[in-house]
Amino acid sequence: MPHGPPIPIASKASPGRFAARLGSFYGALFGLIGTHLLFFPVWLKAIGIDAGWIGIIAAVPAVTRFTVLPIVTGLAERGQGLRDALVATSFVTALGFTLVGTQHAPLAVFLAYALTACLWTPMVPLTDAYALRGVARYSLAYGPLRLWGSAAFVIGALTCGVLVDVIAARHLIWIIAAAAVLTAAVSLRLCPLEQPKAAATAPPGGRVLLREPNFLVIIVAAALIQGSHAAYYTFASITWQAFGLDGLTIAALWVLGVLAEIAVFALSPRLTLQPSVLMVIGGSCAVLRWLITAQEPSVAVLAVVQLTHGLTYGLTQVGTMGLLVRQVPIDFMARGQGYFAACSGIVASAASIVSGAIYAKYGQGVYYAMAAMALSGAVLMWLARDQLSVQPHSAASGG
Repeated sequence: MPHGPPIPIASKASPGRFAARLGSFYGALFGLIGTHLLFFPVWLKAIGIDAGWIGIIAAVPAVTRFTVLPIVTGLAERGQGLRDALVATSFVTALGFTLVGTQHAPLAVFLAYALTACLWTPMVPLTDAYALRGVARYSLAYGPLRLWGSAAFVIGALTCGVLVDVIAARHLIWIIAAAAVLTAAVSLRLCPLEQPKAAATAPPGGRVLLREPNFLVIIVAAALIQGSHAAYYTFASITWQAFGLDGLTIAALWVLGVLAEIAVFALSPRLTLQPSVLMVIGGSCAVLRWLITAQEPSVAVLAVVQLTHGLTYGLTQVGTMGLLVRQVPIDFMARGQGYFAACSGIVASAASIVSGAIYAKYGQGVYYAMAAMALSGAVLMWLARDQLSVQPHSAASGG
């Protein structure tokens, strides 16, 4: 496959510098995601957009994940410039959210937001691909790099909770735009990585990944386990509010889950189990988590259950990335992350739609369906664990 010009030797960075700058970028990026999650729907309503249009606009990022996103990650990989791609997408995203803020008509907001999402949603898989190249290059651990994103998400969410009471709702878009500008500024500090060297056995194109059984097992199993969180993400707050919990308690339950996730990321370098086993554990814990949640537990039990988020999401994520860095050639890592994000987007979207229909009829019974999803992902990974324990020769390509 074609390669771009090599990065000058002078661009080499120490492992510590690479990790610190990547950690700060993860923080800025997930701070933007958290700010957007809390503020964007409120802003849409404040400028007079009705619920029907809000639903259509809110669906845009999910659609781009399995349409435009794989194309963007593939183009970034062909140029062999993941850092450059992250800088470019960061600045276009900042410009895009600024443009969105100047619009008020539903169709105009939709079009501006759609254009922005086309380059915003690929940023997480591009960052993960860049991180995994650094993991391979510097012998680092993924978890301690990724935890800064989760930490920033918590800080961003808590900050938003304060700002929403002091800033007029129609101005909230500018907080999102400011977070996007900060992300763009931080992207300039990312360290360039040397262009990976293509192995003699490297396949001729990234699409060959879709014909690799091991790769397909990884992304499908991960998508099923992570997709089982769909009902939780969509209906947890609604259900807890219906149970009479106040806003502070609900926020505390969410924060407990993310703090547990951060702890798992921080401790992940000490884990000695195979990545496939970590995913099986994560999926098995998800089965137990959703079965307990379906019983309408008390707040005390919910608090304990929320702590398992570190296992159901965090451990699954660590295991998934550990398998991808072993099974995917380094020079195809962006393409692999794009396919993984697309698969996850399809499964999560389908799970959200199905969970909505089930929740409307059975309420908390929706979590039985989520438990079945997690179980299928865990079983799939368990059956493939021996095959995935062998690192293919091609995955070692690149530096």
